[in-house]
Amino acid sequence: MIRLPLMLAAACCALAPTARAAPPDEAISLFNGKDLTGWTAVLSDANVPPEQVWSAADGVLRCTGVPSGYIRTDAEYENYVLTLEWRWPGEAGNNGVLVHTGEPRALGIWPHSIEVQLHHGNAGDFWVIGTELDVENEGERVEDRRHRNLTDDSEKPLGEWNRFEITCVGNEVLVKVNGTLVNHATHCSVSRGAISLQSEGAAIEYRDILLTPLAE
Repeated sequence: MIRLPLMLAAACCALAPTARAAPPDEAISLFNGKDLTGWTAVLSDANVPPEQVWSAADGVLRCTGVPSGYIRTDAEYENYVLTLEWRWPGEAGNNGVLVHTGEPRALGIWPHSIEVQLHHGNAGDFWVIGTELDVENEGERVEDRRHRNLTDDSEKPLGEWNRFEITCVGNEVLVKVNGTLVNHATHCSVSRGAISLQSEGAAIEYRDILLTPLAE
């Protein structure tokens, strides 16, 4: 059993009720379920039309995974709870949700950002992309740009829908996978930016992408 550090436990108690208490009509739907309004694609191959990689229908946002790149919200955000569902419709793969997205192509195609990992079996890891952050027990959990999560058994079987809850407040980021707290970053070097979804080699689907602003 993993014992959460005191600061993390206190943060969860303080933040989670705030998010739950927000009236439903305060949530912002970032995906309208039918097209990519509000999003802009950035692809490693500029000759590939975005609609060849990203498509939307019946409330589901689909990504082929090829070529690599991402779509980013046209608006920037800070202090919020982001919730979304994802699944791998075929083979498991690697992907991620990027928060506080800033300067594009900071590392190859990727922008300055904090990646909240969706890699099957490792959902909830942090990867820093031209940014910095701290986690508890860094000597055991940090490998170069990767900051391992607290548990790798929170995901559902391949093909089923999983739920992310990412809370960004000030310079902290808390991550839940299917209701389980899996990671907590402090002292993040970025606290505002666009939200991005990666295309990174495997087909993936998203739905119910909602953002609830939090009071400062």
